[in-house]
Amino acid sequence: MMKPTVDPLAQLTEIRTIMERSSRFISLSGLSGVGAGLVALAGAGIGHWYLRGEYGPGGFLHLLESTASERLRLLPFLVLLAGGMVVAALVVACFFTIRRARAAGQQLWGALAQRLALSLAIPLVAGGVFCLALYWQGATSLVVPGLLVFYGLALLNASKYTLDEIRWLGLTQIVLGLVTIALPGAGLLMFALGFGLGHIGYGLLMYSRYER
Repeated sequence: MMKPTVDPLAQLTEIRTIMERSSRFISLSGLSGVGAGLVALAGAGIGHWYLRGEYGPGGFLHLLESTASERLRLLPFLVLLAGGMVVAALVVACFFTIRRARAAGQQLWGALAQRLALSLAIPLVAGGVFCLALYWQGATSLVVPGLLVFYGLALLNASKYTLDEIRWLGLTQIVLGLVTIALPGAGLLMFALGFGLGHIGYGLLMYSRYER
């Protein structure tokens, strides 16, 4: 009997797939990014609506020039809004990632997922504390750029444990953050662009490439 022909290209593809499964958390869902982007857009909309109600059409610009007492008065709302956005984004991300991990037969909370979470958490926590200090000290025009840059660094740091698209999303956030330094009045718009449309765009790209 003749031995079946072995396709070297197919073997290499299979080996590469096995190596990626062992070195990268590939169950991160593109729909998680879309959901996080929608949450960010909703949060930006709520923030705009609240500041407009407090200060009129130029609400965000007024915030950039606010006094210490005004910043202190607004702090609970801003912290609550930011915390709500983070929790909502995490819930959405967990839902779609758990669903994809089960479909792919990959362990959800293994060593790879833990390293990914730690790589994300360290820059995010440091950035959150730093941006809170900026706000407290009155450097409010640097808060949104700081959020974008630190989040981009977090994605860049975590990209070695997951899909390559995360690296490019991180670089996009860093560039937007640096641009926002020169355009402080457009901070809320850049927030919506980076955290909202950026997530949605990359999420749809990841979904199209790996899940559809």
